[in-house]
Amino acid sequence: MPDLQKILQKNLSGATRVALLAVGSDLRSDDAAGLMVATRLQELRKRRSRTSRFRVFIGETAPENQTGAIRKFGPSHLIVVDSADAGKQAGTVFAIDPEEVGGISFSTHQLPLSLMIEYLRETITCSVAIIGIQPKGLAFGGPVSKEVSRAVDRVAADLDAVLKKVLPRKTGAR
Repeated sequence: MPDLQKILQKNLSGATRVALLAVGSDLRSDDAAGLMVATRLQELRKRRSRTSRFRVFIGETAPENQTGAIRKFGPSHLIVVDSADAGKQAGTVFAIDPEEVGGISFSTHQLPLSLMIEYLRETITCSVAIIGIQPKGLAFGGPVSKEVSRAVDRVAADLDAVLKKVLPRKTGAR
């Protein structure tokens, strides 16, 4: 499996503003993966100076509700993180080609993710990267599996490392 940091670095090449859209439901065990990545990434990044060039949007089960705020932010690059069933081993992290998003199961969304991504790409002309985390289970009220919890930690750390490289602090910034 290709290294996630390398994939992200390639996908975020030339980024000037990056938005992360977290998708999922914290009521359905491993479906919370995208939301957990956002929370952990925010914790990692608050230890350093904040940048107005990166922002997290919590989409939960209706990520389309964040499209107005994302458009207002005007990212050059959008990263979508979600639990996605691709028939892989639980906790597997994988990049999903936005053109092929229809072949992956994203079961808890109000609107198909492919339509929302197409809308954002057309209205703000941004590059889109999608990170999927294979769930072990999606039981209502169930706990997040150890496999997915470990994957969440890896994804948040990898995103933090890549964001430090592609959106470095500007000289003279406090």
